[in-house]
Amino acid sequence: MRVSRLELTDFRNYEHLVVEFPAGTSVLLGPNGQGKTNIVEAVAYLATFSSHRVANDTALVRAGCDRAVIRSLVENDRTIGLDVQINPGRANRLQVNRAPVRRARDALGIVRAVMFAPEDLSLVKGDPAARRRFLDQLLVQTNPRYVSVMADYDKTIKQRNSLLRSAAKSHSSLERETLQSTLDVWNDRLVQFGADIVAGRLEVLDRIAGPTADSYALLAAARNDVKMTYVAARMPELRDDVGQRMREALVNVRSEELVRGVTLLGPHRDDVDLNLNGLPARGYASHGESWSLALALRLASYEVLRDEQSGEPILILDDVFAELDQQRRERLAQAAAGSHGQVLITAAVSGDVPEALSGVRFSVDSGAIVQG
Repeated sequence: MRVSRLELTDFRNYEHLVVEFPAGTSVLLGPNGQGKTNIVEAVAYLATFSSHRVANDTALVRAGCDRAVIRSLVENDRTIGLDVQINPGRANRLQVNRAPVRRARDALGIVRAVMFAPEDLSLVKGDPAARRRFLDQLLVQTNPRYVSVMADYDKTIKQRNSLLRSAAKSHSSLERETLQSTLDVWNDRLVQFGADIVAGRLEVLDRIAGPTADSYALLAAARNDVKMTYVAARMPELRDDVGQRMREALVNVRSEELVRGVTLLGPHRDDVDLNLNGLPARGYASHGESWSLALALRLASYEVLRDEQSGEPILILDDVFAELDQQRRERLAQAAAGSHGQVLITAAVSGDVPEALSGVRFSVDSGAIVQG
């Protein structure tokens, strides 16, 4: 799989940019702040229709503009044109071979990509939101129907929170009873969509467990005990019937939710515990161990997508070699060199990129890109 042509209009710092990528490895070189990451971010966006850097699309649109456009040609058995018009605050518009696509899920899978970036240290050291996003982005690439499920869940949470806030402010017992009766309807939707998302995340976690341990062993040059455990908010243990467990937990937290005016359980509040040799990685892993674990999670994602049998995924390494010691650089280069698909690398200086990943070089400076 390869994005052979990428055209950006009003995306990030680019008023207009066209770049054609050859097969194999492409290395984008240039000083920091010139737009290297913006180019590979656009490629990664085509895989999930979301950014690894920001939670909403507003920041993707060039200052002063009301929309951004990504156009691409994707090579994978055949050539497919995939175009996205990003409309912050409104639904994005997608086209496949110039024909409009109604649902984003129908265009997922045309591009499959895994991106590792400096921000990924937050997978180990950061807040639960980073780990949730990691699972969800992999989930929608392996099972596109979850785009709709997650959208329905987000709407449910917004409606339910609005109802809880109204109940918290109400001074009428009759009004509170009516609101609580309506709350039961939204509880059903919360359980329906929430249990589905949790089941999907658990399946993804199970699929990446082995590859994560293997990738960590490669990067650290030693076998360590790597464990990942899904932690559901307000539910001490997960049984097979996740939906029933959620219903029971909702009863237990209802009085607190009515006081606080917010939904206290569901996949939007869940987390993944990462343990290294029996200790929480977030508090005990060294800087090098944390980088290795974050890299291992991304490499495991790559292996899972490779197993989908839809062509080799695109591997994107954004400014990561400068953060690694020499040994970890070489081991990551060894893993990346084993890819038979497209590899996109960004770096401030050519010396940061191991020789095993020489590839075709591009120079990025002041919003322009030149090959050679």
